Amino acid sequence: MTKNQFFWQPHPNPKLQLPWYLTQLGLLIFPLIPALGAISFIIASVGTWRLQYRTINNRPLNWGFAVLSVLLIATTGLADDKLAAFLGLFNFLPFFLLFAALSALIQTITQLRQLSWILVIGSIPVVFIGVGHMFWGWSLSPFWEIIFGWKLPQGINPTTRMASVMMNSNILAAYLLTVFIVGLGLWIENWQQINTIKKQVNNTNTKFRISSFCNPFVFLTLTLIGDFVALILTHSRNGWGSVIFACIAYAFYQSWYWMIAGITAVVVSVMAAARAPLPIAELFRKVIPQFFWIRLHNEVYSNAPLPIHRKSLWEFAWSLMVQRPWSGWGLRNFSLLYQAQTQYWLGHPHNLFLMLSAETGLPTTIFFFGLLTWLFIMGIRLLQNAKSLPNQDKLIFFSYLLAFVVWMIFNTVDVTIFDFRLNTLLWLTLAAICGVIYNYSHNLKSNKVDNF
Repeated sequence: MTKNQFFWQPHPNPKLQLPWYLTQLGLLIFPLIPALGAISFIIASVGTWRLQYRTINNRPLNWGFAVLSVLLIATTGLADDKLAAFLGLFNFLPFFLLFAALSALIQTITQLRQLSWILVIGSIPVVFIGVGHMFWGWSLSPFWEIIFGWKLPQGINPTTRMASVMMNSNILAAYLLTVFIVGLGLWIENWQQINTIKKQVNNTNTKFRISSFCNPFVFLTLTLIGDFVALILTHSRNGWGSVIFACIAYAFYQSWYWMIAGITAVVVSVMAAARAPLPIAELFRKVIPQFFWIRLHNEVYSNAPLPIHRKSLWEFAWSLMVQRPWSGWGLRNFSLLYQAQTQYWLGHPHNLFLMLSAETGLPTTIFFFGLLTWLFIMGIRLLQNAKSLPNQDKLIFFSYLLAFVVWMIFNTVDVTIFDFRLNTLLWLTLAAICGVIYNYSHNLKSNKVDNF
């Protein structure tokens, strides 16, 4: 692959060349310039819809999201605040259209690999800006805030949580999680390739050229270290727990049981320093830096007002769901109702399932998660049954499935759909999984799996 092909990977279908180029460009600039990235995605989606309408129309999953759209619109008509519910539709309906288009555009694991590289490269300026803002006091003038669409508050305070170009630190953590997971898939793939080449070189008694094969590996190593450190600096307990889960999942997938034991030992030590009885905790605190255990300690002994505790939010969301289990109170109505009850305004109840159950009703929520679960199950079946897929391709596909699972876990104690960039990244991930599944099924029926 040439450098030009790396940055502008061609599409297997020449007719979809332009939409695919625009998707790659949009993903690259999306974190820093969301407006331009969105324009690229929109043009790519419209072009794909025009060229692949029959393909999109013939896929049952797209019809499932069409039915879901009707259900969401129906709940809007029954909402307590109809205007807020109508605005809430824009967190879903446009992304269903984006999903349908991108799932027809993204067809091969080679494309997934390209998207992973773009995500990793795109994270570099995000981390760099986060470090600059956190430790060197970088800020943006109002003019550049309008151009870029995000803010950097003035001042230097190394004890704060890194947020970089995102709305808050939890959103940054969710973004870095996705990048780290797909990037780790690339890292493991490159590491395995280097080991394979070394064995071949040793068998033939020839010299191994480090520069030819290690440059991408070194680049990935340094970038992922930066992403991981930035994730730690977000102080997001949800992010910390999710990245631990992701690492354990990779270790299981690769049968690296020694790594599972090591991660478990570290986690147990940190938890003991934070939550064990004081005599035991003090022993672990001599070894574990305060930076790690104090955040978990504060979770237990928090002095925050009761209404902003997650337990209070979850209980209120549950009570709303019990009162209107069929239709819900309407999208984006939770915040208004919670403010009226407690005098505190909070954007969401820190749990996506409870939020949707309270706002759209149980049937719509179950249907939504049922569609996502069906897609995930089909992905697992592809991993298990695709005998013709090389192991490195399965690894890349696994990284996208894992990114989706971690998104689900993250949204059990937070909600990420209100951030435009994260929501787009989610539906891009789902579309990538869906597109590969459908394309593989089609190629299998046509006995054309060699170039998959």
